[in-house]
Formats: sequence, C-alpha cells, structure tokens
Amino acid sequence: MKEDYLQKFLEYIVAEKGYSPRTVETYRSALLDFSSFCTELDSQLSWDNIDTDIIRQWIATRAEQGLDMRTMKKKLSAIRSFYRYMVRMGHVKKNPGHMVANPKVAKRLPQFLKQSEADKIFDQLEFNEDFEGQRDRLILLIFYSTGIRLSELVGLNTEDISLSASELKVLGKRNKERIIPFGNELRQAISHFLPLRQEITRISTGPLITDLKGGRIKREQVGKIVKKNLTAVTSVKKRTPHTLRHTFATIMLNNGADIRAVQELLGHESLVTTEVYTHVSFAQLRKEYEKAHPREKE
Repeated sequence: MKEDYLQKFLEYIVAEKGYSPRTVETYRSALLDFSSFCTELDSQLSWDNIDTDIIRQWIATRAEQGLDMRTMKKKLSAIRSFYRYMVRMGHVKKNPGHMVANPKVAKRLPQFLKQSEADKIFDQLEFNEDFEGQRDRLILLIFYSTGIRLSELVGLNTEDISLSASELKVLGKRNKERIIPFGNELRQAISHFLPLRQEITRISTGPLITDLKGGRIKREQVGKIVKKNLTAVTSVKKRTPHTLRHTFATIMLNNGADIRAVQELLGHESLVTTEVYTHVSFAQLRKEYEKAHPREKE
C-alpha cells in the first residue's frame, strides 16, 4: 500500500480544504488503520484493487473488536474522502467507499447540567482571587455564557475580545469565523482577569487563557479544570467542556431562544445538529411529567 498517496492526500486537505490539525490526525489514523488491515488481509492488495467488500470486512472486524461505531463512522468518512481525492487525481477509477452504508449508531442525547446546577458554579463555589483561581472561573464562565468549543476557547486571543461591544470572535470548524455576544457578568470577569494575567505573565496580548508562564493553556488542563468544578455541582457522568456547551444550548432553548439563533451561536452548519437540543428538552420534560403527574404514579 503506497503511503505517498496518503501523505499527498493529507497535504491536500490542509492546503485546499483547510481542515484542522485534529481532523487531519483523525484521517491519518483511520487511513493507516485501514492500510494495515488490508496488508494483513492480503499483501497483494493496493489502493486501486480494494472493493466495497473489503471495507465492509474492515468495519465488521473493528466492530467485533469493540470499536465504538461513532468512531468507525468517522473512519469510514476518511476512507470515502481519500478515495474521492484518488479518483480526482486519476490514481483509481472508482470510490469503493461510496456504496458502503454508515455503521448504525445508537442515538445518544447529550448530557447537560440543570440551570440550578450551573448557577451553583458561579454562586456557591469558591475561587481564589489569584491568577489561577480567576482564570479557572473565567474558563467555566466563557463556556457557560457563550457555548464555544474547547478548541475555540484555547485559541482565543485578547485581540478577539471587545469589552466595549461585549463580543468575542472565534475561529470555528473549517476556519469559519463567527462573532458571539456576551453579557455583563462575563465582561466583568474578563476585565477583572486581564490585570492579573498581565501581572503574572508580563504580556498584554496573545492568548487570553494562559498557564503561569504565559503560554497558551493546553486542552488537557482545561479539561481537568472543568471536570474538577463540575464534579462539585452535578452527578452527570460526563463533566467536560462539551457538557457546558450542551448546557448553554439547552438552557437557551428552554428560555425561549430561537433555534436558528442558537445554531448561529454554536457555529453549527446544519440546523439538524442543533435540533438535538430540542429532543433533550423534550426528554427532560417527559421525565418531569412521569415523576410528577399523579396518574403516572399509580
């Protein structure tokens, strides 16, 4: 299996498609896994003589090994994209992934905090008044107030924040830029944090959220900060930055926000992606109904 095709494809999706480093790594991993599977299956296989049956066999094998089907769906997407590129470049005649159906994935409703739980973070938890304490509080408040992604928070620079307009600018998926408004509480938190940040890091521009040395904070560190504080207020199993993104969307819709406005704020390309939060709201509503209605208790 020629790996130079694979490398050229990865360079193509960076230069021509603008895919993020994380997406590129996901595609690389999927293609290397598929290539390794094919080589073990038959050393004579090459990119131009693979058919749909081999791809289906790969999916079935990984399923038997316990691979999550959501992950497998992403891997299959990488194979399809790779073969579209190969057909376009004239390296192969057809895309064998085109006729392979997506693995069936059980629908999972996103987990989120109740509004009362989210409020406890900022009304009851104690944060030190030093740089780290106020930074950690700001991280949580940004997620809860804007619904941005983890990668978007890590990528925020001071230049992306307009305190006078109460807006922040983020670079989302596919390098799409969007402007998100925020309220007085977040504006005050940022205003309070910036002098602390400058005092510790000796920098006034660059990454908004930094470590003690002034470097851009790592994703893993943000995850630990979020998990620690969510553990203090909720029993939901997932306690991640994405949980706060789900919480933002659900609370916005529950309080009457237009679904298309929420779609815009979250940076979803499709309204279908945002509609999952209406299902979440209804599922919660049904649970409350069954718990409280007298006829349900009989």
